[in-house]
Amino acid sequence: MGILGKSAEEVEQSFKSGDLTIAVFGMGKMGLPLAAVFADKGAEVVGVDVDEDVVEQINEGRSHIEREPGLDELVDENVREGRLRATSDGVKAASSADVCVILVPTLTDEKGNVQLGPVEDVAESIVGGLDEGDVVVTEATMPPGTTESLVPIFEDSGLELSEFGLGHAPERTMTGTAVRDITGQYPKIVGADDEDTLEVLKGIYEVVNDKGVIEMSDVISAEAVKVFEGVYRDVNIGLANELALYCEEKDVDALEVFEAANTQPFCDIHEPGAGVGGHCIPVYPWFVMNQMEKEEARVISTSRKLNDSMPYHIVDLVVRGLNERELSVKGSEVLVLGLTFRGGVREFMKTPAKPVIDELNGLGAEVYAYDPMCDTEDAERYGAEWKEDFEEIDALVVLNDHEKFKNLDLGSVGGDVDNKLIVDGRNIIEREEAKEAGFDYLSVGNIISLK
Repeated sequence: MGILGKSAEEVEQSFKSGDLTIAVFGMGKMGLPLAAVFADKGAEVVGVDVDEDVVEQINEGRSHIEREPGLDELVDENVREGRLRATSDGVKAASSADVCVILVPTLTDEKGNVQLGPVEDVAESIVGGLDEGDVVVTEATMPPGTTESLVPIFEDSGLELSEFGLGHAPERTMTGTAVRDITGQYPKIVGADDEDTLEVLKGIYEVVNDKGVIEMSDVISAEAVKVFEGVYRDVNIGLANELALYCEEKDVDALEVFEAANTQPFCDIHEPGAGVGGHCIPVYPWFVMNQMEKEEARVISTSRKLNDSMPYHIVDLVVRGLNERELSVKGSEVLVLGLTFRGGVREFMKTPAKPVIDELNGLGAEVYAYDPMCDTEDAERYGAEWKEDFEEIDALVVLNDHEKFKNLDLGSVGGDVDNKLIVDGRNIIEREEAKEAGFDYLSVGNIISLK
């Protein structure tokens, strides 16, 4: 319908009346929730994915994303109502759409160098169906400047930028809360280099997000927002870890100090811990570090190195805790609680479990693992033996914050283990409860019991 040039109010009306067609490219953990929410608010939505099984499931009204509250119902209802469908034909989807949203994974190597193949493939599909007056918006998190680097691909359509719109509206969601996040946990960031495209983005996202939108002055600024959010958290965690290591030297309880310090409104020290995992926080700092030209990203790079070192510090605490009880790590039976990087999600990207298990194996420990989100094969893949009980264990190492670990019956556990030692890499065990059950309790920033 040539949406470019319409006011935000006109876009909203078209959206709610079902006259707006949106193609969402990428039906993964973020793309499918976004498509389902768009459809639920009235738009006609085409989800695009290269996986034919995913396409088939969606068209049957089934979500392939597990443990995402509210998503199953949204997919089922909107497929039945005819507002949501899926296809693997990206060109056809783009041809029918007024707005194309790119939300495929941005893959990176260990140093955060972005592999844009999936994004460029989508862009080339869109070119085959791009019409004058259409708008393309990237939601995938990418280094600032990446969206604009796609302009030559889109202009292969024969259209020039200004005849179609290009903007960025970064996803601000987490696995397990995607629907909540999309619909109003935080304001939506939108950015474009021209007012007409910005109006369209404003009209679209104000329909789905109860918190409204924050309009940025251009595309690159919108890209920077999401990247900087991740960088802030990584640097803050790095600071927390460094201060916690200082507290260990001074026989001070870091969490007690942090909690008191954070009552001052200008202070927000995060929690120290076993390391930083996931697809976001440990990756986004590299987007900045790899683009810095005149200066080295000194604070960011130092934080990244420090956070990467924390799994090894956890192992050091295990060794020191065992030695305090006149045990050697060699031959000791250590149970790692948590294989995924975060409790309650089956995601392993940069999980601290891998370096912790590798290091313990290298020291000769008998390493076991358990995670309610995982199975025997997952444990074996990381070099540990699966174990669901606590019998004969010499040390418990907590590496994620799953609810089951938060609610351990330490009195019962204490009756099963051979040696009462807990190294809590996520600060989720009540230390007084652990002490009452007879455990030595160590965490990053609190090794007072070893002094």
